[in-house]
Amino acid sequence: MKRRTFLQAAPLKGNLKQSACRWCYDKIPIDDFAKASAEAGLKSIDLARKEDWPTITKYGLIPTMVPGPTTIPDGLNRKENHPQIVARMKTMIEDAKAIGAPHVIVFSGNRKGMADDEGLENCAIGIKQLLPMAEATGVQIVMELLNSKVNHKDYMCDKSVWGVELAKQVGSPMFGLLYDIYHMQIMEGDVIRTIKENHKYYFHYHTGGNPGRNEIDETQELYYPAIAKAIVETGYSGYFAHEFIPKRDPITSLNEAIRLCDV
Repeated sequence: MKRRTFLQAAPLKGNLKQSACRWCYDKIPIDDFAKASAEAGLKSIDLARKEDWPTITKYGLIPTMVPGPTTIPDGLNRKENHPQIVARMKTMIEDAKAIGAPHVIVFSGNRKGMADDEGLENCAIGIKQLLPMAEATGVQIVMELLNSKVNHKDYMCDKSVWGVELAKQVGSPMFGLLYDIYHMQIMEGDVIRTIKENHKYYFHYHTGGNPGRNEIDETQELYYPAIAKAIVETGYSGYFAHEFIPKRDPITSLNEAIRLCDV
């Protein structure tokens, strides 16, 4: 197979440590994708399977936002899930530390008739049981904000105000939120203001064009250069990962997104 490479261009400014979510490019062999990502100036590959981690690190990248012990529908908002989550996290967070990953992802779970305030309390209880492992390894626990309108019906952590309140109740620098720009545009909009007001609780970012979760170019409603600039202005030093599903050539689309957000 012919190796995929990115277009040659001027060096990146690098004010954002850009990344790409592996699942959006899973038709490209991991060796080709990791090499091309490194050549393009990316710093990491997001949400990669454990078996892909050695290939990612071979090219000087790190795995970011590695899989954790919950699923989107079944998460921390139910106390009966906590023992299994705690048990599974031990190995996962130790593996993350060993590879140099900064974050392990977790999910709230779906409501399934549960009130949001009860779910928030239960999530805080569960996360506090995981904090000793995070503190011991230095690996942060991060919960993703997802939309419940289009993609993840009934998901509980679907608004910034809920997620930020959870982070406040947990009250630890080892727990924060993944602010997914695509998902939060669908649920609440007002992206830049929300980022500026709550940035200390946002440990990670994902991109995606709305509508459709495709390229972040002129075909959709979000203006990513302004969003990226706002994030940089907060002093953010974490990872900014592209999580859109390319409709065109995936390598070309990703390269264009990297340049667009290099502010």
